[in-house]
Amino acid sequence: MDSIKNLEWRYAVKKFNSEKILPEDKIDCLKQAFNLTATSYGLQPITMAVIHNKELQNKLVEHSYGQQQVAQASHVLVICIQNDINEEYINRYFEQIKKVRGTSQDILDPFKNALLADFSKKEIHEIEQWSKNQAYLALGNLLTVCALEKIDSCPMEGFVPSAYDDILNLKKRGLTSVLVLPVGYRADDDMFSEFKKVRKNIEESIIEIN
Repeated sequence: MDSIKNLEWRYAVKKFNSEKILPEDKIDCLKQAFNLTATSYGLQPITMAVIHNKELQNKLVEHSYGQQQVAQASHVLVICIQNDINEEYINRYFEQIKKVRGTSQDILDPFKNALLADFSKKEIHEIEQWSKNQAYLALGNLLTVCALEKIDSCPMEGFVPSAYDDILNLKKRGLTSVLVLPVGYRADDDMFSEFKKVRKNIEESIIEIN
């Protein structure tokens, strides 16, 4: 039940202790957790920017609807999607499978060709929405790992992606920001840390089908 206790411990931090910095091993854990997140087809159409720069963090606050957690946090994680999931991207993925697993081309080709055919029929907005879904998978995974590692966090959808993209030069990397996750340690005077969680009764949120 330690996992449940840790999930009960976590909450969306409203005020971070700006003096406390996460050690490198904790940040490395979050990087690896992000990279290990399950994604559709295993294509990983997501990238995470890790920001540890107070000047830059302060600059981002005005594009985060004034949410001070962005400035206070030890680090700010920005989950982004790839702008182009094209034939070249998919081919690179299958080359990586071949390199890591040694799988023969004969076995890989049917799956690869099916994916290429499927994505060639999708509209740009469909691929974008599919990619965003993968970003949310990563966010959920990161929130759980943060709880297990006793890292405080605050998931954010409330920010201006275009401004983040410009400030962080994401467009040049072929990326678009989707989600923001400030991480660090809660401030001692964040009153929200003492609030009880408000959730449905488990009987309302769970259906047993035997």
